[in-house]
Amino acid sequence: MHVADQRHGLDVVASLRSEGETDPDLLLAGLLHDAGKGDTGVWPRVAWSLGERYGQWIWRVAGVAPGFRGPMARLATHAQRSAALAKQAGCTDRTVTLIRKQSEPGDDRFGQLLKLADEAN
Repeated sequence: MHVADQRHGLDVVASLRSEGETDPDLLLAGLLHDAGKGDTGVWPRVAWSLGERYGQWIWRVAGVAPGFRGPMARLATHAQRSAALAKQAGCTDRTVTLIRKQSEPGDDRFGQLLKLADEAN
């Protein structure tokens, strides 16, 4: 994981704990939810954030820039990739599901908590 994602994971866990959350599956999901981004550099991350704010056309443009195709693909699929890595590492199915559904948690209370902590950090 990129050092920024490591720090972010720790911040997400600290945020969850400050709200009184102690569920080990939730805390582990908070720590590992961005592992699938790999060592993506700063400029693809900037392009991704701009695309989230101003539209996906930015992702398409960034995807043709030299050196951006792979990182942009990793960012687009990082939830699934992170969940697969968590499963390979022996995490529970519940942790894996929380990671996989991090952007669209549905009615899952812990999924909503993870999403809120992620967005806050």
